[in-house]
Amino acid sequence: MTESVRYRIVIRCPKCGEKFILRGRQGKDGNYETGFIRCVCGNEDDLQIDATPE
Repeated sequence: MTESVRYRIVIRCPKCGEKFILRGRQGKDGNYETGFIRCVCGNEDDLQIDATPE
């Protein structure tokens, strides 16, 4: 059984300055799957995402 690598993902919103620290895995399409949908200010598109392997 192979396990996929977990990532520590930091999401920053440049509109309101909020910062979220999540854990997730990289999907087959290359995006990170964390369950994050949008910032508390409603921003869904303009987010800065930084991922590092755990």
